Amino acid sequence: MKTLCIALLVAVVFAEKGHSLWCYRCEDEPSNWNCMKMVKCAETDKFCSTIVTTVGRDKNSSYKLSKKCVPSCTENFIDIGSGSVSTNCCNSSFCNFSGANSVKTSSVMVAGGILASFFYIFRSGW
Repeated sequence: MKTLCIALLVAVVFAEKGHSLWCYRCEDEPSNWNCMKMVKCAETDKFCSTIVTTVGRDKNSSYKLSKKCVPSCTENFIDIGSGSVSTNCCNSSFCNFSGANSVKTSSVMVAGGILASFFYIFRSGW
């Protein structure tokens, strides 16, 4: 089944390669898992965008994720202290697959902490 889905996705992406842009679309979703709806963009749309709105800080934070096709796009990040809004843009089909940059950064920080812990353990010789 996975092979069939991948083959269909490749066929869709390359069938109308001349002008069609495909993006993932969702509106105010709390999870990237809810943002997997594929849509064909209008001919006037040139970008896929991902907008992440974060409310709160640390453990009390939550975020809403919106993805869509847009005719123009400006990347930005606005931090107002009690939350933030991040806009990411890309211009190839299905390029807006990823979720929030803040979530990616957190994953990188966790991985870095784990690596630093291993380095400390091996360096101190247990």
